[in-house]
Amino acid sequence: MNSDLLNETAHTSYEQWTWWWKGSNKKDELARSILTVSGVILAIFWYLWTSVKSRKGVAPLPPGPRGLPVVGYLPFLGTNLHVTFAELAHRYGPIYKLWLGKKLCIVLSSPSLAKEVVRDQDISFANRDATIAALVSSFGGLDIAWSPHGSYWRSMRKAFVREMLSKTNLEACYNLRKEEVRKTIRDVYAKIGKPLDIGKIIFSTESNVVMSMLWGGTLEGEKNSSVQDEFQEVIEKLIGLAEKPNISDFFPMLAKYDIQGVERQAKRLVAWVERILDAVIAERMRLDSCEGAGVSEDKERKDFLHILLALKEKEDTASPLTLTQIKAILMDIVAGGTDTTATMAEWVMAELMYNPGVMKNVQEELAEVVGMNNAEESHLPKLQYLDAVVKETFRLHPPLPLLLPKSPSKSCTVGGYTIPKNTKVFLNVWALHRDPQVWDDPSEFKPERFLSEPGKWDYNGNNLQYLPFGSGRRMCAGLPLAERMLMYILASLLHSFEWQMPKGEVLDLSEKFGIVMKKTTSLIAIPTQRLASLELYA
Repeated sequence: MNSDLLNETAHTSYEQWTWWWKGSNKKDELARSILTVSGVILAIFWYLWTSVKSRKGVAPLPPGPRGLPVVGYLPFLGTNLHVTFAELAHRYGPIYKLWLGKKLCIVLSSPSLAKEVVRDQDISFANRDATIAALVSSFGGLDIAWSPHGSYWRSMRKAFVREMLSKTNLEACYNLRKEEVRKTIRDVYAKIGKPLDIGKIIFSTESNVVMSMLWGGTLEGEKNSSVQDEFQEVIEKLIGLAEKPNISDFFPMLAKYDIQGVERQAKRLVAWVERILDAVIAERMRLDSCEGAGVSEDKERKDFLHILLALKEKEDTASPLTLTQIKAILMDIVAGGTDTTATMAEWVMAELMYNPGVMKNVQEELAEVVGMNNAEESHLPKLQYLDAVVKETFRLHPPLPLLLPKSPSKSCTVGGYTIPKNTKVFLNVWALHRDPQVWDDPSEFKPERFLSEPGKWDYNGNNLQYLPFGSGRRMCAGLPLAERMLMYILASLLHSFEWQMPKGEVLDLSEKFGIVMKKTTSLIAIPTQRLASLELYA
């Protein structure tokens, strides 16, 4: 039956169109000719129109490795992601794509492409691509580092930069920093001749300083010390968890199963943090509610918690802060202000011990500027060679080798290629800092390269060849405090002590990739007294 229907349809179509090729009069031939020519002309116009449209349409995706089905390029990444990305750039160019599981990633590694992202289209690339661990530890992206670009993020960053890290407030907090650094010098002096873990010493100093600035007017004595120790422990664990590869980040459809338990672990640690912060906040609110209770005897200095609680109570604020948002910001400040700074200080010490000639130059400068006294923050602007050493260390060992990944809020064109909305975008600063087209002898440790034009190289992201802290509106907000603390602790340790490797040990400068790039092995060194007066160590 179906066969009969098909034959009938074909016969009808044949009868209707036989005139086209069997026309018997001139009128039919003319019509056939006109239709044929018109069809050809229309076909030509259609071809030309589609060709022009394709040339003017969406740019293609960047080139890149194919990878494997389902898992993409994940099996080939290796342990040092920044190095793998640099090697792929040699093959595919300074912009390329790769699939990590179900996540499309774009990697950039040239100053011109960096300019397109952090300057020309900065607003479009102002969002972060947060991992699950980062979202949990930031209370759902409520901190400064991971919150989406918008009015909330702008108000938080403004409060942090203009009030907490204002020049007046930083100078008023100097005695806190000085007290912690002097305490570190005393502790190291008590262990002269013994091998010490440099990274742990500096991390402890940094975290004590930051937490004193957070709530220094709230807790006192042993209670404050106990809270700082506990908070430092949980922050270290959260940072370690954030650096752990999580299959849920590469395959979002598996996130609900939390196969590796990363989300569960992060939530337990955050609950631990909340318990600590709830006690601190309750104590601060109790003090503020008491008649006549001030922040501290120093009216100039305001601890960060006091400032945040004051913002929470402002009646003219369109969206007043919640306690959860305050906790997220406090967490952000501690994590961002301790681990990266301590890691960079350890790298500086390692490079100086590996380059004894550079170490000698630094200590000669310290002797000339500081003399046989304790280093003070007032000496720092005069320590130009130490500043060059620190900048060269940032070049070779940027603390965040890929910065924090960006995620465009809309599809964009960069370098002639399309970067789709919500793509994970990496800027490989590590590769950019070792580009032989930009830097002479890029693998060599040469601080002198930063002495000839000191104004050309700063940490503000103005020179797109040098971006240790990023650039644009999402660059590191804690830069003023980080720069002060790094220089101050280094000047104090290098001026007060000589440093040597334990006998038989070889200094290792290999890197271990993470959100923060650390040394593969901790720097263990033995201090000896350098200054003549014992009073300087008291």
